[in-house]
Formats: sequence, C-alpha cells, structure tokens
Amino acid sequence: QVHLVESGGGLVQPGGSLRLSCAASGSIFSANAMGWYRQAPGKERELVATITSGRTPTYSDSVKGRFTISRDYAKNTVYLRMNSLKPDDTAVYYCNVVLYGVGLWGQGTQVTVSS
Repeated sequence: QVHLVESGGGLVQPGGSLRLSCAASGSIFSANAMGWYRQAPGKERELVATITSGRTPTYSDSVKGRFTISRDYAKNTVYLRMNSLKPDDTAVYYCNVVLYGVGLWGQGTQVTVSS
C-alpha cells in the first residue's frame, strides 16, 4: 500500500509563503486525483486544491490566486505552494491521493500564520 508523508509546514508571518510537499512511497502516476485539504481547530476538513490528470487544477475561493497545486511524477510528490498567507489559513494540511479508487491520506502538517 502507498503511504503519504506531508512536510513543509511551520510558523510564518502574515503575507509570507510556504511550500508543502506530499511524498508518496510508491508511484502516483495512475492516481485519479490528488488534492490538499485543511482542518482548522473546531472546523470541518475542507478541500483546498485538487489536480487531476488532463484537467485544470481547481481551488477553493478562499485560496484562489494565492495557492498553487502541482505534482512531480518522477518524485512521486504533490506540492502546494502557498503565497500571501493569512491568519485564516492556519490549519493542519492534509494530502489526499485517490489511487485505484482508494482515497489515501497523509498524517498532516501544521501551518500557523501569525505575527
């Protein structure tokens, strides 16, 4: 079974940037979809960005224009570039990969935006 490990989270000031990485232990070339979700304290997990082969990436309205999802098949890694970060972006960020109809999750990485 493929495992996912997120990294790149941390503490950043408002207006700053981070790049999250999601490394898969196996090939993600056949993945139906890949995405990033986040969950803030006391809130439900929400979809942030998705990328599907052959289609334009999609983003939630709250991050559109600031976040960029990408993937590197050679490295079996999905990325989330986050610019112009706001305190409302504070959350645990999770990577999700749908592989052969099975949704896989990583353990999450904490992003805190604060001055």
